[in-house]
Amino acid sequence: MKYKRILLKLSGEALMGDDQYGLNHNRLEQYANEIKAVVDQGLQVGIVIGGGNIFRGIQNSNHSIDRTLGDYMGMLATVINGMAIQAYLEKLDIPTKLLSGIPVDPVAESMSGSYAIQYLEDDHVIIISGGTGNPYFTTDTASALRALEIKADAIFKGTRVDGVYTADPEKDPGATKYDVLSFDEAIEKGLKVMDQTAFTLCRENNIPIVVFNMNVVGNLLRIVKGEQVGTIVS
Repeated sequence: MKYKRILLKLSGEALMGDDQYGLNHNRLEQYANEIKAVVDQGLQVGIVIGGGNIFRGIQNSNHSIDRTLGDYMGMLATVINGMAIQAYLEKLDIPTKLLSGIPVDPVAESMSGSYAIQYLEDDHVIIISGGTGNPYFTTDTASALRALEIKADAIFKGTRVDGVYTADPEKDPGATKYDVLSFDEAIEKGLKVMDQTAFTLCRENNIPIVVFNMNVVGNLLRIVKGEQVGTIVS
């Protein structure tokens, strides 16, 4: 296989499926099966999930919430999502460990790079919630940080589009997709792959980013097997 260990980044919004908020059973089941398919191939998988499916509902309310407090609320939302994906993976008899950047004992263990690597080598899927543990950082940045900590070969950013385009393909029908990009090209062309902090971490530490459509059944396995799916930024 092309990769031995990956960090899979999923957005919280993706877990909504066709719903307006919350967790969608069919989407969770699909993602769990996608992850199982690559685990069965011997791949070591770490997962970071956003919290937008839960936190968005709060943001859309009329309450005024301080940014710092709101960021901590978002971190807790990622713990809920982590628990959900853990439950669906364990239904498929996949051993998992839920880790967190903020203390939420007894729900999850505190994140430790060395423990995380040990769990991966013991054939567990690790789910890292709680963001970076600090406000003012996105789950993109958390993904880059955790990928470094677990010594991942690449970050797989699962989205609802099939790669990086010259423009937003949902708004510009003339947009064309890149199969391969360098970090420098992405910067020069002003392409948004991840937020700037996350992108810089990946660039400085030579961690490739694979952007692909997670909602297409089999895509994750195809990439792992070396097929050209999505866009590789390296």
